[in-house]
Amino acid sequence: MLRLGILRAFDTTTYRAQVQMEGSTGLWMEDVPVARNIPPAEMVEGRRCLLALFDPSNPSDMVVVAVFVAPA
Repeated sequence: MLRLGILRAFDTTTYRAQVQMEGSTGLWMEDVPVARNIPPAEMVEGRRCLLALFDPSNPSDMVVVAVFVAPA
């Protein structure tokens, strides 16, 4: 399952992020793994991101697979 989110923070040491699920003001996921093919320079706070959820019943089982700038 794929979901959209907003990048709130990124740790270059652990390659993990803090992500807000799109459409939810209160659901923030901490310590989310980030795909290593994404350059750290692209992990800018406020960018939209694509999340892959492997188990929809467990929202902590996910990974950031892409970041992008929404079209204006």
